[in-house]
Parts: sequence; C-alpha cells; structure tokens
Amino acid sequence: MRDLRSGLVARWPAAAAAVLTVAVGLGVRAVLPGDPAKYAGDALYTVLVYALVVTVAPEVRPSRAALVAAGLSWLVELFQATGLPDEWGRHSGLVHLVLGSTFNPPDLAWYLVGAAVAALVHRALRTGRSAAPGVAR
Repeated sequence: MRDLRSGLVARWPAAAAAVLTVAVGLGVRAVLPGDPAKYAGDALYTVLVYALVVTVAPEVRPSRAALVAAGLSWLVELFQATGLPDEWGRHSGLVHLVLGSTFNPPDLAWYLVGAAVAALVHRALRTGRSAAPGVAR
C-alpha cells in the first residue's frame, strides 16, 4: 500500500502540470492573436505530452521525457499529412484538439521548443528538490 501511495504522490505534480498546461493553452488562444497563439499552442501541446509522460513514469529523466514528448508530437503532426485527423476532427471537437487538422512544417520546430522548455523546468525542479535537506530525489 505504501508503494501505491508514494507512486500517486510522485505523479501528482506532473498531473497538476498537465492541467495547468491545458489552462495556459486555452488562455493563450484567448489572449494572443493568430500565429503567436498558434505557435505557443504547438509548444504547449508538447509540454502537455511531456507532463503526461512524467505522470505515467515519474522517475523518467528529463532528456528521455523530452525525446518521447517531441517524438509523439512529431508523429501526430506527420499523421496530419494524411488528411485523416482533419476529416475526423470535423466530427469531434476532442479529436480536433488531440490530433489537430493540417500538417504545417514550422510546427515541428515549435514542438522541439516545448520539449526543451519542459525538460529545463523539470530538471530545475528535480535539482531543487534534491538540494532540499531530507528530500529524496
């Protein structure tokens, strides 16, 4: 039972980060115009994937989580080139949010930005936590 409890405690910050990322993403779309909102949304999409990766595997190293998050984001973007996400998204708002609609090459770079920022924040938080007395890393 203790292992289950410690696993849930370890996952809580990443799950909270995922919820916060969704809120920030929706806020960005409401506040910023056009391309700045779109590209911020692309980076935040990967930050969300990163947070979900850490929620599932809380002991994952930041570099590995960044590679997985960027890779999954790239796969979704490349899948958009098939036209299927656009077609499916017309019938489901949730599918549209998760898979997007059309392939856009600059999005690939913004996914890397999101993964890098998430990894830097993750690494800083882990370093700060390990520097605190009595806190296990």
